[in-house]
Amino acid sequence: MALRREEIPLYLTGAAAVSALISIAACEILIGAAIVAMLVTRTAWRMPPICLPLMLFVAGTFVSLIANGHYYQGWPQIKKFYVYAILFLVASAFRTAGQLRFLAVCWAGAAALSAAWALNQFYNKYEDAVEAHQDFYHAYVADRITGFTTHWMTFSEQMMLVLLVIGAVVFFSTDRRWTGWLIGIGALLSVALIAAETRSVWFATAAGGAYLLWFWKRWALIALPVLAAIILLANPFEIGDRVISAFRPNGELDSNAHRRMCRLIGYEMIKAHPFIGIGPEEVASQYLNYLPPGTRLPLPAGYYLHLHNIYIHYAAELGIPAMLAMVWTLLRPLYDFSRVLWRAPPGSPLKWALHAGIAAVIAILAGGYYEKNIGDSHVLVLFLAIIGCGYAAVACIEETQCKA
Repeated sequence: MALRREEIPLYLTGAAAVSALISIAACEILIGAAIVAMLVTRTAWRMPPICLPLMLFVAGTFVSLIANGHYYQGWPQIKKFYVYAILFLVASAFRTAGQLRFLAVCWAGAAALSAAWALNQFYNKYEDAVEAHQDFYHAYVADRITGFTTHWMTFSEQMMLVLLVIGAVVFFSTDRRWTGWLIGIGALLSVALIAAETRSVWFATAAGGAYLLWFWKRWALIALPVLAAIILLANPFEIGDRVISAFRPNGELDSNAHRRMCRLIGYEMIKAHPFIGIGPEEVASQYLNYLPPGTRLPLPAGYYLHLHNIYIHYAAELGIPAMLAMVWTLLRPLYDFSRVLWRAPPGSPLKWALHAGIAAVIAILAGGYYEKNIGDSHVLVLFLAIIGCGYAAVACIEETQCKA
């Protein structure tokens, strides 16, 4: 079947959303191509209600940049606003329930490849530790699996988001095609996520997963503590030790002290600059100027170029008003999707997209306390595309513009 002219934005947008799991460079190129295709084909843009808080966050970023004057240093954060286009592209280009579901299946396939590669990395790392007669926990925590990405945090957050999408499709989609494959892929992604040993993402995934289970079958919520107990007791590959380290860290090997120091530095920055922050991307160069009184050097080992907490980081970097605009941007889909869920007709093939959007927001909000998750373009694009799916579903239900 020949590709119709009006379908070009759809395919380019879908390719951009899926390529975020493989290559951010390819993703950014495809976003640009999709924008051009939207303009050339004169496809109508949808502007969901999230526009207002998002524009306030963008404005707050520019105000902080101009007020602080570090234009060159702040440019990477300004440049990152480009990828926010994926939200509007997905919300505008996807017009049917089948198209949205196919995007979810493509996400699952790409994530499965990344997870399989990550588990191969895990096997190799375990074998290397055995051959070197090293304690696996100490050898692995500082150099974990990454899949197709460059960092275990990025990989874990991508697995989390796709896993929540898969859960939403399996639990709430009326189209049962590919369900068996999706369940199998979900199991693979779960194993890879556990093997990545990223505690904050475990917590965030549990939060988003608990929401999905609550609205699917509430009794199934018991699976979460049971799974945690099994892992803790069986302690395969010392994964149970990683759970315990949240409460009893292994010195500076685990990041507990480092994360606490980041929060304290952030508090000092906020106290000194509550309204406009210290400027975009300035945490990396100025954090030593805001050490809390009585701090002893050297600082706990860790990465200090951002503050590992979206609430503290954006308040410190851009000011409290911009941070509140960012939180409003994250919370707005919860209201929009929940409102439409209650009004959607029984048996709607689009409810899964709304549930997936809500679960993704909950997970990002929960994980954001421990990591600057939406500061990573690989994660941000995927998250925004999921939110875009939710707003496409809202339009389909409210405007009756979509077909099954």
